[in-house]
Amino acid sequence: MSLGINPGRIQFAEQDGTFVLKFVGEVRLTLCSALDATIEKIFTALNFSAIVLDLTETRSIDSTTLGLMAKLSILSRQKIGLLPTVVTIHEDITRLLESMGFDQVFNIVNKPLPCPECLDDLPTQDQSEELVRSKVLEAHRILMGLNESNREAFHDLVSALEHH
Repeated sequence: MSLGINPGRIQFAEQDGTFVLKFVGEVRLTLCSALDATIEKIFTALNFSAIVLDLTETRSIDSTTLGLMAKLSILSRQKIGLLPTVVTIHEDITRLLESMGFDQVFNIVNKPLPCPECLDDLPTQDQSEELVRSKVLEAHRILMGLNESNREAFHDLVSALEHH
């Protein structure tokens, strides 16, 4: 029996005009380039009517991933006038999202999605340290823009990254 870390992964599907991103396990910084590339791809496609983030199998999410989720919501509102939906069945994840102000920028629901078998893993991306740092910086700037408590929480980190 192996304990150890549960590597996170992000899966992706497009179905009848709905883009689905499913976060599995511990979703961290190491997945941020693939996630960001996929967000860009979603908004280049523009032939969709809904975006769903499935967090039903998510154990934890780091703040960089949360920042990219916020970016997804902002782009969705700008480009198609829609709030993405987040599906979460774990109280701790729901509380985390609400504490970040995500109930303002997502429809948060607690019903699992159909069709998990139609999801594919996102491809891995090569990441230079500089690229990762810029993604982390962008993600945290977005989080700071959501509300005052986020602004205070991430101010020092963003300052440190900017002066690195």
